[in-house]
Amino acid sequence: MDDVERLEPGTIKVGTKQTIKTVEQHKASLVYVAQDADSRLLNRIVQICKQHSVKVVFVDTMRNLGKTCGIEIGTACAAVVEE
Repeated sequence: MDDVERLEPGTIKVGTKQTIKTVEQHKASLVYVAQDADSRLLNRIVQICKQHSVKVVFVDTMRNLGKTCGIEIGTACAAVVEE
């Protein structure tokens, strides 16, 4: 995740529910998933992304993904919103 710049708030949706919603609405261009997230959740997100042909990038920890998204807590996933 070190090579990824900080994601701007207007270009991302953070959290599981928001990420799934964004992918299902065909508005996501890319999804970041933390490798230390619950495996059931991880599998669900990856499956949904696969169904909608959205690329998934794995990040080492929820904490690092949260920091990249500009929040002070960890997050399991985040979707980059298409413009």
